[in-house]
Amino acid sequence: MTLSQRRRRAAFAGTAAIAAALVLSSCSGGGAPSTGGEFTGEYDGPEVTLSFWNGFTGGDGPFMQQMVDRFNEEHDNITVESNTMQWADFYQRLPAAVTAGEGPDVGVMHFDQLGSNAARQVILPLDDMVDDLGLDAADFTETVWDAGVYADQRYGIPLDIHSLAMYYNTEHFEAAGITEVPTDAESFAAALDALQAAGYDTPFWVPARWPGHLMFMTLDWQFGGEPYAADGSAASFADDSGVEALEWMRSIIDDGYSPSDVAIDAQYVAFKNGETSITWDGIWQFNDLEESGLPYAGVPVPNIGGEAATWASSHQFFLPRQDDADRMNAAKVFIAWMSEHSEDWAGAAMIPARQSVLEAGALEGMPQEPIAAALDDMRFTPTVPGLGTVQAETLELAVADGVLGAGDPGDVLAEAEGRATQLMQENLATFAE
Repeated sequence: MTLSQRRRRAAFAGTAAIAAALVLSSCSGGGAPSTGGEFTGEYDGPEVTLSFWNGFTGGDGPFMQQMVDRFNEEHDNITVESNTMQWADFYQRLPAAVTAGEGPDVGVMHFDQLGSNAARQVILPLDDMVDDLGLDAADFTETVWDAGVYADQRYGIPLDIHSLAMYYNTEHFEAAGITEVPTDAESFAAALDALQAAGYDTPFWVPARWPGHLMFMTLDWQFGGEPYAADGSAASFADDSGVEALEWMRSIIDDGYSPSDVAIDAQYVAFKNGETSITWDGIWQFNDLEESGLPYAGVPVPNIGGEAATWASSHQFFLPRQDDADRMNAAKVFIAWMSEHSEDWAGAAMIPARQSVLEAGALEGMPQEPIAAALDDMRFTPTVPGLGTVQAETLELAVADGVLGAGDPGDVLAEAEGRATQLMQENLATFAE
């Protein structure tokens, strides 16, 4: 993912409210949606051309297109055409397009958008497809499999898992005499001290915004917390665990390891340019770092709080609401094929979601291979409607205030938690209508 893509992803938080508003205003279309009738796992109907919507506009885009091209080569009666756009545009356009009968035939979205789109019947349940193909939790980690479920129905088929990771400059570590990569709070603090002693004055920059809130949630889980209720009824990130998490982030600045006001992307640019020694960022940065020539390595985020945990997300395939059984069944064949061949997606620096694909060696020699060793420690936020917007308007702002020293961590989190719970309750009422 390029730097511009990082900025656009960060900017998505600000546009999420617009996207959510469109979802809320989209009508369900009335009646029970069709799911294409009986699905046998094959498609022998007339030739169809499927519109495939996705947001892979960065360095991941060519890998997705290669997979689509390969699918087309292997299927005479199905042609898939990619319609690729910025994620913010994708989430804004999808509900209205489906309602107008102008939506895609198949698509892929972040799992945290499934709940909102499922609640308004923009997308369809896939339980019949899962049963017919024999897909189940045994071939996926529990967290990524459960992430595709909303209201006891499956709406997403996991393509990948992507998480935070810790990147470190191997030359800096060597100069500082660090021979073992830090894995906990004590060894991480010792590494920072050693790096400063070696002349790297601010070795680990803590950003106030993206991906600061992802760092916070990772730490909240590590300290034993849970930022949101599983049913979407309340926020709980202001408890003792959350306060400890934000206090730790601020302590990195107070102790002189980070500048006090790190802008979006600044921490990554500084690391890529060799100005800092450590950064926590998403695994989507691997390809960019590989091309940069920087002497680096990537490992799981250290366990600072005592419980192994790392923020993660997932891209998941979905079917939009439509009435053409042939196109729908052809789209199911496409989803099944993409899932089965997701080893190709590893080239995009993602971790394929299927255990069978991983066990076949999809990550062998890939830079993200060490991160996959921590799959069981990866955590997801609940799949509930509107949570992304709530988070952008509450938690992200509180984390920024705490990191910047604009307020006491406990106070800013408590205020944001109250507001978040109010918004979550409003969402539950709205989506229940």
